Amino acid sequence: MGHDTDSLWETPIVLAATPIGNLGDATDRLRRLLLSAEIVAAEDTRRARHLCQALGITAPGRFVSLHEHNEASRAQEILAAAEEGTTVLVVSDAGMPAVSDPGFRLVSAAIEAGVGVTVAPGASAVTTALALSGLPTDCFTFAGFLPRKASDRRRLLERLAGEDWTTVLFESPHRVTATLEEMARELGPTRPVALCRELTKRHEEVLRGSLGELAEALAQRQEQGSVKGEIVLVLGGADLAESGVEPSLEELAQQVLDRAAAGEKLKAAAKEIADGRTVSSRELYDAALALRT
Repeated sequence: MGHDTDSLWETPIVLAATPIGNLGDATDRLRRLLLSAEIVAAEDTRRARHLCQALGITAPGRFVSLHEHNEASRAQEILAAAEEGTTVLVVSDAGMPAVSDPGFRLVSAAIEAGVGVTVAPGASAVTTALALSGLPTDCFTFAGFLPRKASDRRRLLERLAGEDWTTVLFESPHRVTATLEEMARELGPTRPVALCRELTKRHEEVLRGSLGELAEALAQRQEQGSVKGEIVLVLGGADLAESGVEPSLEELAQQVLDRAAAGEKLKAAAKEIADGRTVSSRELYDAALALRT
């Protein structure tokens, strides 16, 4: 293959990022790791095998499951194998293991046991959404999936109410509309947010605006059918809402087009979004037409 396979395993346990949608994001290093690992610890072994098939490779190693329900016990088995010289590759269904995916307990146990662990970096929904959001990236925090339990979610929203840093969150497509509505109530409707859907895939989409605007847009879209795909929310800091920073003309025009796609008349959408802003409804209408063409 023209590569030094042995150099891949200077460290016995490697956490490798897998594509979050586009198979073209699979790195050469990931392919070589899959081809040389003696154990592949996967969040879902079937999906890991499907990934190999999609990449046109046959991984010779033994596949074992490593998910949230068995990680505590399986970690010890993996560490024992690594200590005996077995090469172990850890992958999740998409993105980086240990980041809202299995792997954290294994890494912690490896550090405590003195077993070497390293990372083969790659695709990340967190940084991809952050870069696309148009919101400040100099300081940000990652809050993972929004809690399902109402009391836990309320505590998180109370914390975010005064958070000045940009915050990246994951949410289910089935709950995202209700979540945006709740966030608009608790954090204020003017707080800027970006909703990133189906990142790196054919139907990638980024909606930008305020919590109130996106909550309304998603509610209208849901009337046409459920919102689909993996969802990442990027929430602007509290200081942005308080400073009165207005989205750009292009961002506002995109909001007009989003509403039109949901069934609203273009002129009516432009007039409503322009209300209370420095841009006129005519300017916004013309910008939306130009963006659509």
